[in-house]
Amino acid sequence: MALSFCGSEININAYSVHNGVLNNGCFVDALNLVPHVFLLFITFPILFIVLFIYWVLAFITKSIKLWKYVQFNVGPQHLRFCITALLVILYGLLMAVEVNVIRVRKYVFFANPQKVKPPEDLQDLGVRFLQPFVNLLSKATYWWMNPLIIGAHKRPIELKKIGKLPIAMRALTNYLRLKDAYEDQRTAVDPDRAPSIWRSMYRAFGRPILLSSTFRYLADLLGFAGPLCISGIVKYLKVEKDTTLDKDTLGTHFDVHFMSSSKLLQNTSVLAVLLFLALILQRTFLQASYYVTIETGINLRGALLAMIYNKILRLSTSNMSMGEMTLGQINNLVAIETNQLMWFLFLCPNLWAMPVQIVMGVILLYYLLGWSALVGASVIVLLAPLQYLIATKLADTQKVSLEHSTDRLKKTTEILKGIKLLKLYAWENIFCDSVEETRGKELTSLRTFALYTSLSIFMNAAIPIAAVLATFVMHHFINETGPTPSEAFAALSLFHILVTPLFLLSTVVRFAVKALVSVQKLGEFLQSDEIGDDSWRNGDMSASFEPGKKHLGVTKAINRKQPMRYQMDHYEQPTRRQTRPTETEDVAVKVSNGFFTWGSNLSTLSDINIRIPTGQLTMVVGQVGCGKSSLLLAMLGEMQTIDGRVYWSNKNRYSVAYAAQKSWLLNATVEENITFGSPFSKQRYKAVIDACSLQPDIDLLPFGDQTDIGERDDPFSALDIHLSDHLMQEGILKFLQDDKRTVVLVTHKLQYLIHADWIIAMKDGSILREGTLKDIQTHDVELYDHWKTLMNRQDQELEKDIQQDSQTMLERKTLRRAFYSREAKNQIDDEDEEEEVEDEEDDDMSSTTNRRSEIPWKACWCYMSSGGFLMCFLMVFCKLLKHSVIVAIDYWLALWTSRKPSMISVFQHIPPTLESLTRSTLLCLSAIGVISSITPFFLVALLPLAITFYFIQKYFRVASKDLQDLDDSTQLPLLCHFSETAEGLTTIRAFRHEARFKQRMLELTDTNNTAYLFLSAANRWLEVRTDYLGAVIVLTAAGASIWSYGLQSVGLVGLGLTYALTVTNYLNWVVRNLADLEVQMSAVKKVNSFLSTESENYEGFMDGSQVPENWPHNGEIKIHDLCVRYDPMLKPVLKHVNIYIEPGQKVGICGRTGSGKSSLSLAFFNMVDMFEGKIVIDGIDISKLPLQTLRSRLSIILQDPVLFSGSIRFNLDPERTCTDDRLWEALEIAQLKNMVKALPGGLDAVVTEGGENFSVGQRQLFCLARAFVRNSSILIMDEATASIDMATENILQKVVMTAFADRTVVTIAHRVSSILDADKVLVFSSGILVENDSGPNLLTQEGSLFSVLHRVHTILKADVVIVMKRGNILEYDKPEILLEQEDGMFASFVKADM
Repeated sequence: MALSFCGSEININAYSVHNGVLNNGCFVDALNLVPHVFLLFITFPILFIVLFIYWVLAFITKSIKLWKYVQFNVGPQHLRFCITALLVILYGLLMAVEVNVIRVRKYVFFANPQKVKPPEDLQDLGVRFLQPFVNLLSKATYWWMNPLIIGAHKRPIELKKIGKLPIAMRALTNYLRLKDAYEDQRTAVDPDRAPSIWRSMYRAFGRPILLSSTFRYLADLLGFAGPLCISGIVKYLKVEKDTTLDKDTLGTHFDVHFMSSSKLLQNTSVLAVLLFLALILQRTFLQASYYVTIETGINLRGALLAMIYNKILRLSTSNMSMGEMTLGQINNLVAIETNQLMWFLFLCPNLWAMPVQIVMGVILLYYLLGWSALVGASVIVLLAPLQYLIATKLADTQKVSLEHSTDRLKKTTEILKGIKLLKLYAWENIFCDSVEETRGKELTSLRTFALYTSLSIFMNAAIPIAAVLATFVMHHFINETGPTPSEAFAALSLFHILVTPLFLLSTVVRFAVKALVSVQKLGEFLQSDEIGDDSWRNGDMSASFEPGKKHLGVTKAINRKQPMRYQMDHYEQPTRRQTRPTETEDVAVKVSNGFFTWGSNLSTLSDINIRIPTGQLTMVVGQVGCGKSSLLLAMLGEMQTIDGRVYWSNKNRYSVAYAAQKSWLLNATVEENITFGSPFSKQRYKAVIDACSLQPDIDLLPFGDQTDIGERDDPFSALDIHLSDHLMQEGILKFLQDDKRTVVLVTHKLQYLIHADWIIAMKDGSILREGTLKDIQTHDVELYDHWKTLMNRQDQELEKDIQQDSQTMLERKTLRRAFYSREAKNQIDDEDEEEEVEDEEDDDMSSTTNRRSEIPWKACWCYMSSGGFLMCFLMVFCKLLKHSVIVAIDYWLALWTSRKPSMISVFQHIPPTLESLTRSTLLCLSAIGVISSITPFFLVALLPLAITFYFIQKYFRVASKDLQDLDDSTQLPLLCHFSETAEGLTTIRAFRHEARFKQRMLELTDTNNTAYLFLSAANRWLEVRTDYLGAVIVLTAAGASIWSYGLQSVGLVGLGLTYALTVTNYLNWVVRNLADLEVQMSAVKKVNSFLSTESENYEGFMDGSQVPENWPHNGEIKIHDLCVRYDPMLKPVLKHVNIYIEPGQKVGICGRTGSGKSSLSLAFFNMVDMFEGKIVIDGIDISKLPLQTLRSRLSIILQDPVLFSGSIRFNLDPERTCTDDRLWEALEIAQLKNMVKALPGGLDAVVTEGGENFSVGQRQLFCLARAFVRNSSILIMDEATASIDMATENILQKVVMTAFADRTVVTIAHRVSSILDADKVLVFSSGILVENDSGPNLLTQEGSLFSVLHRVHTILKADVVIVMKRGNILEYDKPEILLEQEDGMFASFVKADM
């Protein structure tokens, strides 16, 4: 027993107890068995008491042992002392934890013990994210993710699989934490002082960041174990073979032998195991640090999103309308600034981990190489500012590139919104050139960015090379010899570790700067003006609000210990104030001495004194820009009040519905847009659908009222404006008025004034007259006569769409089906594919799995080839050459350090971090190749390692793709919700649906955060396994090197271990890059699909030079047997049309909805498929002309006015071919000259996106001026008066009759009365031209369709209708009342005529 701890055959004194029991080594060792024996034989039923006694006994016995070691001079130099000291610390910590559990839980020892319940999250079966609740081992290895990742191979991961977030991670919980930290900074001394967002973030999320930093410290310190262990293995490998264990080398204390710690660390096998354990622990702590920071960053992002959303709902309307806060800025806050702060939080631990890495690296280098190492460290420090400068330039260039990219996307979005106008005016090249110019600037900045990126990569590689060169040269001069293999490879690894934080420094600084900018923007947004409290509807709204004054919302306290679902009803509810009982209930709303503004010092509305009667229909009328819509918003509390009061009665203050002038839809189904959060009542829902005449259009949608629509996808935008009369009759007069609703209607249709119970007339922001129609007729004869003149020019058009076949609404149905048929087909195809996959899955699961795990090599090839085959070849060749040279240099280094004494410059490969798939793969392959060539025995273990790696990457890529898709698919609805909320802010606040929209935002945020957290956990799952696999590779390589030592030099052993260490760093990036490649290639597929879409044939059959410059000079139009369709798969919308239009004629086109009149206007511009017949203009067949030539010679005014961001000059003349005089003349004709002159800049005045800084009527007049500027002999007006008031329509009609007197004008009629004076009237029905004559002639033809339409609408204008038969009066009432009687004779007459 030469190595017995308790004596030997020779020395029996170790068993003696003459000097005391505790002075006997054997007894001290045996004493440590006491707690284990106690645990073995105890049968006490309460486990925690057993554990407590066990920890106490273990702590006492180990402490006694440690005390005796110290007493007998056994210290840290002995292995057993170190192990015992660690166990004392461990048992002490476990004992303290057990005491704390007993104290908190108040177990048996207390009078009222606390009942132990599982976490509330685990009681909710919907919570699937289990990281906070699993045991320590599962936390470290993400073992709980195995079912999800492995199950993804059988069936795609869906939202229901990932469930809900734990309560502590939900957006509401984190919002309240951040909100409290933010509001706690407000003081009574300085209430207007802006709280610090940085301080709020620290108070709310500082603890997890400190925890993450602790993990990072441990990981960084363990990271130095790799180079030191490799150095030890290389150093002691040869010595170990020649050394045998000698008894004299062992220390003996109280007759017990002790092995020294240094002796243990000189054993290469022990060093190999320590290297393996250090790698396992280092990667475990590193992944834990990553996870904690990512979780904290996601929590911060959720809190910020909730804070931003809460601010949006209180945002002053003037901020949006005056351009101080644009939708784009809000979207940037949501999509960019919150992510910048999240990513900065991800990198935060690097800020304080980097100094530790640098200091430790320098100390170890000094330990290895002495003073020469400080020279190399000085080189790194001296070159660091240059690297920082390059990184700063890189960040600046990236910022410039992002600005150009944002500008390009903005322009592209505007082009897509106004694409119809651009094509009709042949402005594609102008706007395309603008986009390409911006793209050129973007490419220039991208090239500069690529240059600085290359310099940064070069510096990252050059700095350690320069440091190594300086160090080894200095080492040679000082010691007159080169470094040993152990010193060389350890130094190279340490220099790599030393350079890494300096390289990351530039990245961290970049994100820190971005975070500072983001916090500044966020702070400015949170301090922007608000609309104030909820008093506007509570009977009293004081006028004390000052322009620009900020009003703070009040947050109700929420019990954060309960789940979010129990607290949502109380989340940020606005305050309520008691109603003043002074107002009578016959007035719903009253405004007294009101002066309102949109944020400027000037009043938009002045001296407003009005009352809105309860239960009656009030109409607000006036010219364009007189303040009608502003009056409504002032009553709703959306405008800033300078003076005056707004009173709301008790009955009306909590029940308000608001329909804005600009349509606003949610990204939801038709049904959800109609119910808008109200409880679903089938009977009421059907009544609303009928009142709004929506059923015919719902029937056309592919999935009925369950079809998803959105803010930019409005299938109802093409509804015929004639239905407004139906909405008036059925929706307002019948549905609302019969229910005694208080209705305030802002309208420019003066023919509806006969239905008004109360009228408010406005002019120039003031009240011109208020009262009933009879009062105004009596007291303001001039105003009444003016109205009567305007009303006589209007035509009551009432269309009752009773025939639901394709002939009565062909055009509308065709247009919608052309869009939705493809959507429905694609969805059906997708469903069929899913069913097919499911069937095949049942038959052959492996084939389905293989298809889902395939890499899109075809898309990769398409992407690579788009850059040019030469560039691809050069890229691959250079990378192969680079890695070949690196391997050759490292191989030479290994041989040189083993044999040659001379000093030559050394180039050490420093593997770059986060590289592309090719680079990561080449690094791993080269490392495995080097290890295999040095130690061929490694190939035996390579096969099982490769199989393990294959299955890890196979399972991960499938799950990662699904989770990435979920993250993307859940992020878009969240961003859209913010966007649509900002656009519909007034509507949401008017309906008092803030709480519902907040809850929806929180749900969307939590859903997106759940997907992101699972994706992050999946990445950690991968990295832990690949890191552990890399550690096994290192252990295998070390074991093979030790076992086969003698077949190669120690330098080559060091080379192999160094390369094995790099595999650990880059193995997971091979898989991550493969997974990212799959996701990114889907975008390539979409781009390829878009590029393969067939475009219009712009060339034509004639050369543009063959067309006379002044064509068309006369305006003569001949249409021969024209047939038109929208798609070869659809039916014709125009059938064999023959028309002749003389030069200068004014032609009106009318017909029922879907008759084909708008299709004819598109045919003039060759926008549809004219598969038969032709259109000849001034002797030239337009189908033969180049599209650019044709469309640039015609003018059109569309129903929806389109303006682009820029200047007024750009919107009138984007080609910049007209003089200022010509532009002013056009504005004068459109009666806009005085208004434009008053604007700052005149013709160069700013037009915001979509022309939102002008009213709809003003925008249409700008479009009229634009048509005049073009000076074409042919003008097409496609229902140009459909969305403007009568006054604006009168201006437009007057201009057409005067300024366009010598031009051919084709008018698609919105009102039949507008074409009575036309030279020729064309009447269409179901795509067929049925009548062609002048208006008066058609009216004289009793059986003509035109006369029927006119006759019906003339009767409908009457105050009273009398229906007689054989001298008897059968029906007598207002026409709208008689129409409601569907079985009545009058209704039958109208239906028959319509």
